[in-house]
Amino acid sequence: MENAIRKRVFLTLFAGLAASGTIMLCAMGNANRTRRTEAKVAAVGTEAALPAYTVREYCGRAAVYIGGRSEPYRYIDADLGLMPEFDREQLREGIDFQTEAELKRYIQDITS
Repeated sequence: MENAIRKRVFLTLFAGLAASGTIMLCAMGNANRTRRTEAKVAAVGTEAALPAYTVREYCGRAAVYIGGRSEPYRYIDADLGLMPEFDREQLREGIDFQTEAELKRYIQDITS
């Protein structure tokens, strides 16, 4: 009789341990999946935040950059010395545009 009780206790403890282990493995897998999903969402959010075009000062000239690249795509023939200080400050920081039409309007404004 005592042997049957010991078996029952052992099997109960073993079943509880197996269930706990399964729950922990599932929780760890879910946490890992959540972390990977959050990393993918953050990466997509970063890509979407990049402007299509940026105009900023480069070596004393106004330059157009595409998609956050570090090298200018083209230069704009505009006399920066004739621009108001506020506009020159904006150029130093960079002015972002989402469409080519917006960029063309800006270039037209500063070159005319």
